[in-house]
Amino acid sequence: MKRMEHTLLAFVIGWLCLSQLRAASSDSRKIDGPHSTVTVQVYKSGFLSAFGHNHEIQAPIQSGEMTESNSPSVELRVDARKLQVLDPEVSEGTRAQIQETMQSIQVLDVVHFPEIRFQSTGMEPKGPDHWIVHGNLALHGKDRPVAVEVTLKGEHYRGSATLKQTDFGITPVTVAGGTVKVKNEVKIEFEIALIR
Repeated sequence: MKRMEHTLLAFVIGWLCLSQLRAASSDSRKIDGPHSTVTVQVYKSGFLSAFGHNHEIQAPIQSGEMTESNSPSVELRVDARKLQVLDPEVSEGTRAQIQETMQSIQVLDVVHFPEIRFQSTGMEPKGPDHWIVHGNLALHGKDRPVAVEVTLKGEHYRGSATLKQTDFGITPVTVAGGTVKVKNEVKIEFEIALIR
């Protein structure tokens, strides 16, 4: 009987040690999707740009994971079909037209490319709670390296990067014979909350 008790005790101690080791080695945390967003700022240009307007587009971050350790990393996924044009200064009808154009084959082609994904490849510390995160962005069927400036404020990570639409096979939209168009460069901003 004592031998069986010793065996059981050894098993319990071993299991507890293994559990603690796993907990210590796994410090990854899931991203809190409903409280995490990505925002795209699209700016106007062209000879008659005064008659156009900038666009603000936003979507929740669908899923992702962040590892906070000696080898930190982050992975994010956004459903391109959930990107919404906000543009409060335009009518609902105009906003709907912009939304349709953005989702169409002319721009994001969300039917064929429904997912936007970012996977970090390295991080450079730039000061307290400040990093440059290098990684690959998969967008519109293209995978390109990007650098994202990230800060930690409170319990939220905030970041931004500028990229060119043409790098991802997207031709910037033009209207009125090119006298009003959007700039090739767009600004991507994100705010990330982690599940506790």
